[in-house]
Amino acid sequence: MSITRDVSVSVSEVMNGRASQSPRARCPAPFLLKTFDLLEEEEGEGNERDGRRRRIVSWNEDGNGFVVWSVQEFSEFILPKYFKHNNFSSFIRQLNTYGFKKSAPNRWEFQHEKFQKGNKHLLVEITRKKCEPSVFPSFLKAYTKDSAADVEENNHLLLEENKNLRKEKLELQMQIAQFKALEIKLLDCLSQNMGSQSKVRRTC
Repeated sequence: MSITRDVSVSVSEVMNGRASQSPRARCPAPFLLKTFDLLEEEEGEGNERDGRRRRIVSWNEDGNGFVVWSVQEFSEFILPKYFKHNNFSSFIRQLNTYGFKKSAPNRWEFQHEKFQKGNKHLLVEITRKKCEPSVFPSFLKAYTKDSAADVEENNHLLLEENKNLRKEKLELQMQIAQFKALEIKLLDCLSQNMGSQSKVRRTC
């Protein structure tokens, strides 16, 4: 009985050990892998292209977070390449579900203590937060608010530009009218001059 029990315990310990080392159990979330890989790959391509890509997205100076330098280009070029969509709001919602924090007030910089440059093995320690219906990241609210403000500002600029174009159009129409009046005067003068020359010839 003792031998059977010892064998059972040993088998159980071996099975538990294998289970704890199972690659499937220790695999990072696909979203985290893609985000990590895009930073590594895009930064490498940026170095090859004299930093052109670096200004879209890159690791921060300390390597403990990353910065989206251009939201428009990131949404247009990077997101479709790695995530098959171009929705920046959806991307930062995903970051929030894994506990990332916006770490700079004046730029889109995100950090997580387990998300570090060169330490891909730490990704397995990042877990998804429990879903809460009321959760809506503050930095996403700020992004939505800023976007609405940008749209309003753009509309105002377009209205001003439209007003200026109308003003320029009226000025051009007035100039055209003046040129036409001048043209008529020149034609009259030319006609009178030709008439005078004709009379002189007849007299001669």
